[in-house]
Amino acid sequence: MYNKHIITLIFLALGLHVCFSQDDEKDLGTETVTVTKAYTPTVSDAFKIKSVPNLNDSIVLQKKPITYSIFSVPVASTFSPSKGTASTVEKLPPPQLFNSYASLGAGLYGNVLGEFYTSRTINRDENLDVGFNHLSSRGGIDGVELNDTFYDTRLDASYAKRDRDLDWGASIGLQHQLYNWYGLPEGVFSETIIDNIDERQNYYMGEVGGHINVEDAYFKSADLKYRRFFDAVSSGENRAIFNTGFEFPMNEEIFGVKVKVDYVGGTFENASVGSSTNDNGISYGNLQAGINPSLQMLRDDLSLNLGVNLVYGMDLENSESNFYIYPAVTASYRLLDESVIAYGGVTGELKQNSYYDYVEGNPFVSPTLSIAPTDSQYNAYIGFKGQLLPNLSYNLKGSYSAENNKPLYRLNPRNDFRSDEKGYYYGNSFDVFYDDIKTLGIFGELNVDVNRNFTLGVNAEIYDYSTETGNSAWNLPNLKGSLFMDYQIGEQWFMGANLFYVGEREDFSSSVVENVQPSEFPVTLITLDGYFDANAHVGYRFNDQLSFFIKGSNLSNNDYQRWSNFQVQGIQVLGGATYKFDF
Repeated sequence: MYNKHIITLIFLALGLHVCFSQDDEKDLGTETVTVTKAYTPTVSDAFKIKSVPNLNDSIVLQKKPITYSIFSVPVASTFSPSKGTASTVEKLPPPQLFNSYASLGAGLYGNVLGEFYTSRTINRDENLDVGFNHLSSRGGIDGVELNDTFYDTRLDASYAKRDRDLDWGASIGLQHQLYNWYGLPEGVFSETIIDNIDERQNYYMGEVGGHINVEDAYFKSADLKYRRFFDAVSSGENRAIFNTGFEFPMNEEIFGVKVKVDYVGGTFENASVGSSTNDNGISYGNLQAGINPSLQMLRDDLSLNLGVNLVYGMDLENSESNFYIYPAVTASYRLLDESVIAYGGVTGELKQNSYYDYVEGNPFVSPTLSIAPTDSQYNAYIGFKGQLLPNLSYNLKGSYSAENNKPLYRLNPRNDFRSDEKGYYYGNSFDVFYDDIKTLGIFGELNVDVNRNFTLGVNAEIYDYSTETGNSAWNLPNLKGSLFMDYQIGEQWFMGANLFYVGEREDFSSSVVENVQPSEFPVTLITLDGYFDANAHVGYRFNDQLSFFIKGSNLSNNDYQRWSNFQVQGIQVLGGATYKFDF
């Protein structure tokens, strides 16, 4: 400590001496200093001071080691953590399904609608289905002088059994139809004649059938159907159809063979309306036996079916037979995924015609028809279909076909020489005329699924006919179009509409002249105007089982003729209810 004080005093004395000596010196003046090098400062290295310096001092106390121990005392805990729960998504309850329903409705013109359907599960592998349909009307069309009521009732039942590798079943169907030949020419007959006309016709049908389908075998399927059809004028027809099929895999291809046997035969008690006498009836019988071998090829984007249809046809009534060879080629190719799919084909067949089919097409035919098959030589078509947008699909097709013996409905002549039991010879019924026709057709369709509750579709067909006789294609329109819509309004309300248009058609009226061929009867051409028809329905679901509906037909109230002299009912409104249940 003593040494430190002495050093301090020496430094203080030197500092005072320097200060006094600088005051005594003279002014040294000024000088110019030129810097020839830029200033470049540097930082000298610094020595890091140790964080814990070593002290070598006798007064620094040494740290003593500390020893300690933890005295653990158990403490009772009442804390219980809450368990985490996963978030749940609200599930909609599945719709309740019922195996049966019944509908009943009534409306204008005395129209009555009745429907019933049930599907019973006998056990795990067996089912029984029963269906009943009825539609009738009391008539009352303005300007119609004869009774215009109609009645159509059908009952169907089927049984099906499913095993591990096959399924089989049987079915039965019954039908009763009532129609009237009410289409009299206006202002031709007196009230006395009209009052004595029996215009009522009844049709009866009964059919039975069976089928079998087999998995994992060369034999694939077989079905058999027999139908008996007759009317109130002692006309009767029998029809039997048998189909079977085989498949033989060949690497990536499939070779298939289909076999068909088709028989139709019947009698009409009355002669053609064009005959002035009713001495002889009409009998017919046609048998066909055909085989259709084909080779099916499937590739990534290509589907091709190469086949031929070989048919042996026999006219049993006239002891005539012919052998027919028809093409059976179809193909489709995916050009742009689901956007553009090209398809086409050339097919042909010997089409079996029947009295039952003609009545289904036109219930006002007379029970005096000539039944013969149609030789559809070929039907060539090409088209494109796909989806333009996820909810917009389209289909465009062009076709050209050639048919020999194509049936055309035409108005029967007025025959004042007949006195048959039923009144179908007053120019108020239809015959079938066979002609060779070539048809050029264009078809287009658009379907829009706006959402899962709203669908909309529109289609149009244009045809051009060329007949062998040079006549018009009787009662065939050149233009047809339709628009349909279905809309689910919320959970309870629903509605739908169907609008369609049929273009002009041509027919002719004539009168029988005694001892003159029908081709020489005096005729008057008839042009039937095109017509537009609007139909709609709306419904309300009261609950899962009960719903109510209202249906409207011909809402535009067009007074058009579907067939010559046969006017249709005006605005038709029908309301009713549907009830679902388990039975």
